[in-house]
Formats: sequence, C-alpha cells, structure tokens
Amino acid sequence: MPDKDLNELFLDTLKDIYYAEKQILKALPKMAKAATSDKLRAAFEKHHEETEAHVERLEEIFELLGKPARGKKCEAIEGIIDEGKDIMEQYADTPALDAGLLAAAQSVEHYEISRYGTLKAWAQKLNNPQAMKLIDQTLAEEKKTDETLTKIAETEVNYEAAA
Repeated sequence: MPDKDLNELFLDTLKDIYYAEKQILKALPKMAKAATSDKLRAAFEKHHEETEAHVERLEEIFELLGKPARGKKCEAIEGIIDEGKDIMEQYADTPALDAGLLAAAQSVEHYEISRYGTLKAWAQKLNNPQAMKLIDQTLAEEKKTDETLTKIAETEVNYEAAA
C-alpha cells in the first residue's frame, strides 16, 4: 500500500464533499416544493443557488490541484438525504412537516460545516491559500444558512408544528 499523506486525504475529502454538494443540489428543490412555510421554502431556494456556487468553487480547487473534478460516493450525505425523504413521506400534510424538513436541512448544514472546516484547516497546513480562501467563502455561507434555518425554526416553524 502506498504511503498516504495529507494531500491525498485532502483530495479524498474534496471528492466526498463534491459528491455531497451534487446530491444536495438534487434534494433542495424537492424540499422546497414540500415546504409549507414561505420562509423555509425561500431559504431552501436561496441555498440551492449558493450550492451551485459551492460546486463551482470546488471545481476551482480541483483545477488548482491539477485534478479532475470527480465525486466519491459519500455514505453520510446519502443517509442524511434519505432521512429527509422519509420525513417528507411520513409527515406529508402534517403540521410537523416543516419542522422535520428544517431538522434534516440542518443535519446537512452541520455535515457541510464539519467538512469545510476540516478542509480549510488542511488547506492551510498544506500551504494552499487559494484553496483555503475558496473553502472559507463556502464555510461562511454554510454557517449563515444554518443560522437562518435556526431563526426560522425558533420564530415560526417549531411553533406551528407544536400547535
């Protein structure tokens, strides 16, 4: 087995989040369509646009590394997205649907924040400031989306689910 180093781990993790972002792009329109809250729907639609930019930034990083932009199946995101699908099926037409969708979306955000935080630290360690800057832009957007979802939960969706 060849020696594995941080460069290889960085590339593998980049492939993982690239795959995840592509899956998220497919899931967000379905979640937006299922949402009954206008604010939640708008948040999903806005994040879909941001996710397109995240994919583009990842492709820039692959280019910086001289590697093709390819994803590697990410079991974690598959599981999180499957949970979201289950919520849409099991809670359709109930007051709890939006709360469940929001919780599933925050699971996705927390996964992405974890991945991008790690990639940022590794890019710094690998002395790749261009990649670090691109990753940091995405990390900031993911954190902002998480804050927005929390606000929607605390001011609207959780109240309606409990009513």
